Amino acid sequence: MKWDVVLLSMLIGCGGLQAQGIPAGPPAGNLPAQKIGPNDLLAVSVYGAPEFTRSIRVDDAGKLNLPMVRGLIQAAGRLPMELEKSIADALREGEILVDPVVTVTIVEYFSRPISVTGAVHKPTTFQAVGTVSLLDAVTRAEGLTQDAGPEILVTRRQRGGVENDVSLVQRIPVKALIEAADPEFNIALHGGEEIRVPKAGRIYVVGNVKKPGDYAAGDATDTTVLKVLAMSEGLAPYASKQAYIFRREAATGAKNEIPLPLSRILQRKSPDVPLLANDILYIPDNRGKRIGVTALERIVGFGSATASGVLIWGVAR
Repeated sequence: MKWDVVLLSMLIGCGGLQAQGIPAGPPAGNLPAQKIGPNDLLAVSVYGAPEFTRSIRVDDAGKLNLPMVRGLIQAAGRLPMELEKSIADALREGEILVDPVVTVTIVEYFSRPISVTGAVHKPTTFQAVGTVSLLDAVTRAEGLTQDAGPEILVTRRQRGGVENDVSLVQRIPVKALIEAADPEFNIALHGGEEIRVPKAGRIYVVGNVKKPGDYAAGDATDTTVLKVLAMSEGLAPYASKQAYIFRREAATGAKNEIPLPLSRILQRKSPDVPLLANDILYIPDNRGKRIGVTALERIVGFGSATASGVLIWGVAR
């Protein structure tokens, strides 16, 4: 009989707490405490005052509007425990409650978006909750694609006054971050960052090679004439001993023609030559016939939009 009384008392006590608006346990959406931002969803609970216990979203200006409280309460930039004190002070100063006990928990963060776009398998946007690193963000996007470039661009916005926000771009080398696992480049993200992985530039190989086409360019030291020849499956018969690089200067737009001692490079008598994005490597036949740079660019553009067989035909013609 005594156990029945005890059980009944416990049930009545729990019912009384629920009637007062106090949840029996922590909200299911309770998240790690971080500084609150605009549009975050909060759970506000006031002991003994169910009319103040509710989920409420911070407005665009970073403020809260509570019933019967005069004025708005600043929420953005404060931790939940700091906002608890502000709400309690507002209730006390408004002579609404004598000694309010306030609890604030985070249900959903909306003020800390991190976007990952570009050469990744699954572009995504997520909220920075807790500690987030650059590798965490890349992993959420399911990693880099094969045509990813040599750098990851991380853009942060910094407040510079009214309508004077400044965007700062940090360049992270992919090799150092992923292959070398250098912790210096695995930077911490706090929300608001835009991560973009540009596709690698292309290098075009035309003329007397077995597989003409365009190939991804690595960094300035990674992609060379020998490596590109290997990707194009080597020289075709009757290839000339002399090759040419056609390169457009980014600053001036001028077109440069750079001769290459191809046979000496293959024999290791001359150093290998690095290639840059948008370079055209042209290997003529041994009769010494050459194509003007303008015609060659047209062939490359035409061949890129069609099959590689058409590209071979255009060069050999």
